[in-house]
Amino acid sequence: MSDLAGPPLWDAVVGDPSLVLDPETARKIAADQQRWTRTWLYPLARPVSRVLALVILVLKRLTPVRWTAHRLMDRLCIWFLRRFVSPQAVELLIRHFVIETNLLNFIVRNCDTDVEPVSLRPTTLAGLGDNAVIEHDINVYVVLAGIGPLVYDAGPDYSGLDVPELDPEPDRFRFMHLDIQTALCLMNLPFAACLTPEEYRRAVHSMRFDDSILAILAEITGDPAFLRWCNGDLSVRVDSNADVPHAVYRHAVICEYAHEHLRRLAARA
Repeated sequence: MSDLAGPPLWDAVVGDPSLVLDPETARKIAADQQRWTRTWLYPLARPVSRVLALVILVLKRLTPVRWTAHRLMDRLCIWFLRRFVSPQAVELLIRHFVIETNLLNFIVRNCDTDVEPVSLRPTTLAGLGDNAVIEHDINVYVVLAGIGPLVYDAGPDYSGLDVPELDPEPDRFRFMHLDIQTALCLMNLPFAACLTPEEYRRAVHSMRFDDSILAILAEITGDPAFLRWCNGDLSVRVDSNADVPHAVYRHAVICEYAHEHLRRLAARA
């Protein structure tokens, strides 16, 4: 008779052979999902964040002066990450900046373009300051707007897919150890408050290009597996009325899938 208790849910999730994630990253994501804050705080933070962000954006649109506070936004977010977010979640967040840069640079290397390679590869928590969040979004626009015909002559260039050692400041005292999804809900509020409505919409819309990036990766590599992770979002439909924290989390996971699949293709090549 089979054991009706069975293995824990997360053992099956991490052990799923179809999961296209680096094993160590998969374990960190699973551990982050099991935090008590993900179970109890996130369901409350998610709708509250969406409503408050919408109110902030409406009020800012009604204000005739378009003011920004980029430096304040950076300082608030880094302080929040240092004092209230688990080091594991912070590491996953820093890692996403590197992963997306690697994906964009893979496209640049394999296209006929004058676009310079993306240089945003933070390795520390402090590296998320100095307009890194804004630059991170703008890089997507610069690359997609500037690439030319794809290059097939010598096969794809799989170089530059490394991830350096990251420092999420694990020894720093923290009042709480929030999971990454709850943290994104709370960080969405200073983003909405400190950016102009146009900047906020641009940041939100950058994630609609995920399908475009996946299609380009499939074209360059000749591997249709990338298309499995397309969401069906239309990049020609522009709006900012979205569940932004949920979209950011999905965007980060899809980038991880694409990056790990490129690494596996590189190993085979």
